[in-house]
Amino acid sequence: MELRYCCTEGRFGLERRLAAILAADVVGYSRLMEADDAGTLAVLKERRQNILGPLVAQHHGRIVKVVGDGVLVEFASAIDAVTCAVELQRCMGEANAGQPDDHAIILRIGVNLGEVMVEGSDLYGDGVNIAARLEAMAEPGGVCVSGTVHEHVQRRLPLAFEDLGEQSLKNISRPLRVYRVASGVPIEGSAGPPLPTKPSIAVLPFTNMSGDPEQEFFADGLTEDITTALSRVSSLFVIARMSTFTYKGKPTDVKRVAKDLGVRYVMEGSVRRAGDRLRVTAQLIDAVAGNHVWADHYDRSVADIFDIQDEITHSVGASVSTHVLLAEREVAELRPPIDLKARDLVTLALGRLYDCTSDALADVADFAEQALRLDPTYPRAHLMRAAAFLHRLSMGEVPHDTENVARGLDLAQTAARLAPRDEYSHWMMALAYAEAGRLEDAVAECELGLAINPNWSVFLADKGDYLASLGRPKEAIEACQLALRLNPRDPTNFWRHSSIATAHFVAADYANALEEGKRVARSHPNFLRGAIVWAAAAAALNKMDEAHAAVAHCLAQRSDLRVCNIVPHFMLRFARDDDHARLLAMLRKAGLPE
Repeated sequence: MELRYCCTEGRFGLERRLAAILAADVVGYSRLMEADDAGTLAVLKERRQNILGPLVAQHHGRIVKVVGDGVLVEFASAIDAVTCAVELQRCMGEANAGQPDDHAIILRIGVNLGEVMVEGSDLYGDGVNIAARLEAMAEPGGVCVSGTVHEHVQRRLPLAFEDLGEQSLKNISRPLRVYRVASGVPIEGSAGPPLPTKPSIAVLPFTNMSGDPEQEFFADGLTEDITTALSRVSSLFVIARMSTFTYKGKPTDVKRVAKDLGVRYVMEGSVRRAGDRLRVTAQLIDAVAGNHVWADHYDRSVADIFDIQDEITHSVGASVSTHVLLAEREVAELRPPIDLKARDLVTLALGRLYDCTSDALADVADFAEQALRLDPTYPRAHLMRAAAFLHRLSMGEVPHDTENVARGLDLAQTAARLAPRDEYSHWMMALAYAEAGRLEDAVAECELGLAINPNWSVFLADKGDYLASLGRPKEAIEACQLALRLNPRDPTNFWRHSSIATAHFVAADYANALEEGKRVARSHPNFLRGAIVWAAAAAALNKMDEAHAAVAHCLAQRSDLRVCNIVPHFMLRFARDDDHARLLAMLRKAGLPE
């Protein structure tokens, strides 16, 4: 027999080795035994035979001992120990399905990696004791691991870990860092959780393509910031950084990642530096459909790396939220009408709102009403009903009288009461206040919305529009241009250009007002605000051929358009009387009928 020396005991005969130890016990064991001792023991025996034993064997472990409600298992690998622990909790959860809560067998599990002493088939020492203390810290159905285990598995298993900090454990002299395995994150090979009801997205760690270790920090920081930015979009379900960073440095299959994390969309990107230039690429993939939703690249000077990081974060956040919404609309359109749920109907309504035509707004209203019939308390359905009415009011399709202005405000307030922390609620309140002529209140609502979701370009653009109407054109143009820069491919950017045209008109910069207004009229002929500003600015510059062409364009779209019904329709409402009077005077000069 080979003799091994145990330095702590100072004698021959004991073996010391490194092992990963899994300790588990049953939550509320005494209560279960008191209620039904024979039944509890029978279930425990069955679970050990059909679940615990096969899993331990599958992951190359050894059951050291079973004592009452507890079990101690040894593994040669920390990866095997943690994988077995997570699988054990999953299988126990499945076995508990359908059982009354007071009869369910629920485990706590702790896993530690450390030195153990071997005596026969039994194990002793701090390696075992720490595993037992970690098990006691775990939540029912949860797994806690030591810092040493975390170091060995964090980049090798697609699991999320929550850092619980340094903990003082009973009879352990030094504090130990403890991590909790986050719930709901599957191990490799499992079926994965179902897709959430919200559009769901995971942002994978951006790849450093530069060969420069300094860019690794930039890539990681950019990934974290984009994840945080998207997390502030109330309509998205975003996987936390802890989960996605387990894929860092590994070859990944997007479909596999999406299945493991239970998401529909996956974002990936890269960072490359060449000299004083930096290129960041990003793409969004619909892993279910297997197609690209959005892609872009950003070429910047590295003069101020932190400003670049902030700019790209905001731009990606703004663009992705828009394109996910439009992709979700396409998904909903493919479903048979009989299968549509309230969320699908609201998704269709949001998508049609982007089209901004009379027919589109009628569809928005119809989808909202259908959703409310299915779920009368669904906040987003109320928001879409308010959006349809307020946009029709602003475009002159609903009489702009006291009664309808009051109705618009009431619809917006109803939605806001149901969802006070939804940025869309503040958007509707801003629109309602603007229609009521309360432009300062509208700006304030935009600020509240930006506090919730600072990357939603709609708020910046609408804030710019209201600032233009308040006679603050410089601030208005800056806000709208920032919205365009953040989300250059938003299909509603013609609104931004019409707001810029209005701001230029307010500033008496008629040449730029003409160009911006004409651009809007050409790209979206039915959206008359651009053509109205085009006509007024051309008249102010005495370009009468241009002015007459603009008026003809307007009348071709709306034969009933008159000087008297321009304001406050088409969102051309001014806080200053001279701006209002100047617009009407120029439209008369351009030849628009009274």
